[in-house]
Parts: sequence; structure tokens; C-alpha cells
Amino acid sequence: MYCSELGEQWHAARVEPEIGHLDSASAGRSSSAVISELHRHLVREAEIGSYVAADERADDLHAGRRALGSLIGHLPEEISFRDSATAALRGLLNGMTLPMSPTVWVAKNEFGPNLTEFERRDFAVRTMPDADVYGHVDVDSLENMLQFEQPDFIHVCHLGSASGLVQPVAKIVEVAHAAGVPVVVDMAQSVGHVPTVTGADVVYGTSRKWLTGPRGVGFLAVRADSRVPVEVESSESFIAGQLALSTAVAEFLALGQQHGYRELAVVGRMTRERLHGIGSWEVMEPIDEPSALVTLAPPPGWRPADVLAARDRLREIGLLVTAADSWRAPLAGEQSLLRVSPHLDVRREQLDQLANAIRTMGY
Repeated sequence: MYCSELGEQWHAARVEPEIGHLDSASAGRSSSAVISELHRHLVREAEIGSYVAADERADDLHAGRRALGSLIGHLPEEISFRDSATAALRGLLNGMTLPMSPTVWVAKNEFGPNLTEFERRDFAVRTMPDADVYGHVDVDSLENMLQFEQPDFIHVCHLGSASGLVQPVAKIVEVAHAAGVPVVVDMAQSVGHVPTVTGADVVYGTSRKWLTGPRGVGFLAVRADSRVPVEVESSESFIAGQLALSTAVAEFLALGQQHGYRELAVVGRMTRERLHGIGSWEVMEPIDEPSALVTLAPPPGWRPADVLAARDRLREIGLLVTAADSWRAPLAGEQSLLRVSPHLDVRREQLDQLANAIRTMGY
């Protein structure tokens, strides 16, 4: 039994999975309509030629940009496409005009590969203060810091890869802009998951996670009045993927995006309540954090290899989750976590199965 009518609707739009898919933070399950759109355009390219087929769908492509823009708070002409969120960040950093040894401020949930991109370019990285033990940015302290010092820009992972906490991005943007500092937001884990109209100067993300679009499509959106330049996207853009993403966005909007956000928050709370304390595993987010990405710290004494073994064992019994190693959020610590990220069509019996399985693994 699915947890809501919306979950039933979400599930009915997709093929029946062969596994309990609790891993939307890696890649969500695309709907049958998304898959059909992807296949249909590839066939059309073979029939009449790739460039002609793209011209034929020009209006649909623009409509898709407009719909995506409505989710992230940007105009269609401000959006360009890459093959991933990482490629979008690289394109942005390569196009930015910055002083020697620029400074960027980040939160403790910053994605490890993003930090690598900053380090490769000799950025000085500084961590913003925490408001609590979970790692939410302390916006009041940030505002005070900005009165005395300003980085070249602030970079925020709206949601990280190894934590379900939701950063207060809109408030960060407000205080940063008051100090004349631009804000760049990594929305790889947040678009289609939590509200993403934040007022940020630049946002980027990917199609394949909570929006459940195809793999191979990332996006970058730069506000027209921003001081941040952006390179023109490649003429070899994955047009079939963009059209399939447009279908995924349209489906999400048709469900009612606010309804979707609320239901995903319910899914996250239900998951945390079911799993917290089971077999000495500890949920790492507040129970009522408004996201469906849930991380579990293993019992005391467990090594990273033990968490990997737990993931593999769960896969063997039909549950797909991720072992979130410390490289995903190195500023947050060295602990490996079990990441559970169910979507709208999670069933309570799947969470019961997961709880029973990890109970037997606990010491």
C-alpha cells in the first residue's frame, strides 16, 4: 500500500520495479512518458536528421525551458544545458572573471567533488558558521561576518549528497545580496524535491534525481543581471534528453509542485520515524526536516567497509540504497553513512523490511 494517493499516481506512471527503489538521490525512476519521449525523438532523428528534428521541436524545447525556469526562478533564456551538474559547475567556474586566489564561502554539507573543483582553481575555501549540530547555516552569524569581510561568492549545496538537511538558501541569498555578494546554488538534490525559487544569482542541477528525468542532462541558470558570465552551451546538446526532461518537469508541475514538496517531506519524516534507533543506527537529520533524503549513522565501531557490506546485503534482499562515504561531504566529518532516499511511491512495508534488515545488522 502506497502512503498517499499521490504516491499511487506516481507509481502508476512508471514500470513496475524489480527492487525496492529507495535511492532517488542517486537516480530516480523515470516515468513511462519520459522514456517514450526520449525514444520517440531518437527515432525521429534517425528518420529526418538530428538538426531538422531539433528544429521541428523548437517550440517544445522553449516551453520546457520555461517550465524548468518556473521551478528554479529563472527565465528560459537564462538556462543552458550540460551533461551533468558537475559539468555545469565547471562551465560556470571556467567562465567567471575572478581575482587571483578568489575566496568562496561554503556550508559544511558541501559536496566533495565541488570542493575539488575549487581547489583545482586555487580558491580559498571558508566554511560558514553552523546554527546547530546538524549543519544548517547560521544566517545571523553569516550576516555579521559579511559586515567585515566579503568573499567573491557564496556557494551553497541546497541539499547535500550525504545529508537530508535543507539549507536556508533564500535567507542566505537575502543577507549576501545586502552585502553585495553573489550566491551560487547547487540544486542537484533539491530540484523537484523542495522549493527551489531562492533568488540566487546562479543555480545548477541535474535531471536524473528527484525530477526523475533522463541521465545525461544537467542545467545551469545565470540571472541576466548577475555579474557572473556563462559560456554558451554546446551545439551538441542532448536534445532528446532535454525533451524528456521537459516531460518530467511537466508531470511534476501537473501533480502540483507544492503538493509534491509536502508529500516528500511526509515521506522523509515517516522514514526517519521508522528507522531511528533501529539496531543502534542513528538518523542524522531532525525527524521533521522537510526532505525525503535520510542518512543513518551505523552502530558504534563500524568501519566504512561495514557500511558498504550493509548496502550490498540490502541489495541482495531487494532494497536499493547508497553507502554515503565521507568524500561526499568531507567538511562534515569522516563517518560513512547509509543513505535512504525514497520517492513518493514508497510503501510502508518497504520501510518495515529495511528496518528489520538493519536491526539484524546492528550490534
